Amino acid sequence: MAKKQLLTKKSMDFLEKYLNNASPTGYEWNGQKIWMDYLKPYVDDFITDTYGSAVAIINPKAKYKVVIEGHADEISWYVNYISDNGLIYVIRNGGSDHQIAPSKVVNIHTKKGIVKGVFGWPAIHTRDRSKEEAPKPENICIDIGAKDKKEVEKMGVHVGCVITYPDEFHVLNGNKFVCRALDNRMGGFMIAEVARLLHENKKKLPFGLYITNSVQEEIGLRGAEMITQTIKPNVAIVTDVTHDTTTPMIDQKKQGYAEIGKGPVVAYAPAVQQKLRDLITDTAEDKKIPFQRAALSRATGTDTDAFAYSNGGVASALISLPLRYMHTTVEMVHKEDVENVIRLIYETLLKIKEGETFSYFK
Repeated sequence: MAKKQLLTKKSMDFLEKYLNNASPTGYEWNGQKIWMDYLKPYVDDFITDTYGSAVAIINPKAKYKVVIEGHADEISWYVNYISDNGLIYVIRNGGSDHQIAPSKVVNIHTKKGIVKGVFGWPAIHTRDRSKEEAPKPENICIDIGAKDKKEVEKMGVHVGCVITYPDEFHVLNGNKFVCRALDNRMGGFMIAEVARLLHENKKKLPFGLYITNSVQEEIGLRGAEMITQTIKPNVAIVTDVTHDTTTPMIDQKKQGYAEIGKGPVVAYAPAVQQKLRDLITDTAEDKKIPFQRAALSRATGTDTDAFAYSNGGVASALISLPLRYMHTTVEMVHKEDVENVIRLIYETLLKIKEGETFSYFK
């Protein structure tokens, strides 16, 4: 596929709608509906499971099955305790960062609808500067303007309500996408774009393609663990985000080097099947798609692990999108990297042969 601008106005409208919708872990279904509606013209069928993972399928009758996958959920908080004076204390739902919470506006999701609140913090004038206390999960709390616990409950807020940030999608300097939940709504977006391009370019695949948007990755790859047992794929190409390590306070000797704008990041790890990974890097070189490399010790920490170690072993690989400020409300990716992840997955799919085992012994 010749290099050209891939993302259309329709693509970008979908991305903005998809990102601006909250999909906290365990509550992904509204986002999944947006995702499936976008994919309808480009695929043959859908499957969903009990916990909300969604799969769009091309060639559903084919015996040989290839997955391309992202995860649908975003980090959030739960209401954990309501004090007598109406303040709300929280626990994590996924890897939410307590240090960014103070002064953030929040949406509390209730049966009555969204209740707005704020993470308060003591004014600088009132703090003892000789022993400044950092934000911690146990000392951050949400104020919804209620005078006491009874008023909080009257507003529909109770223990177990999920809490998200309302920050929405925007573009910086023409080519940097910024939002909460780019981890990993970008994955769902990119695999959807691969399906669109296959359809628009009239490409016929010799296998079944399972475009998979898994739930509950942020609390331990749980959605992928479930859906891989349903699909039973032969191959899985997973896409998630990884750290841009060029910003302050990141030790590149520990974290490695990756930078937004320099291309997709191809993972080297025990869970990554090496012949499949070599197909990906050879494809990138052949098609002149820039890419970076990352070494991951033991586990990838992504849904790659869930697919790789399922069903007796599934040839799996990880293509990551470099991202700045992970698990904040200002996650940032480069448009060109987004397009190049899409290109790399698309071109790799066109090189996979039906029945390919990727065996090390052939």
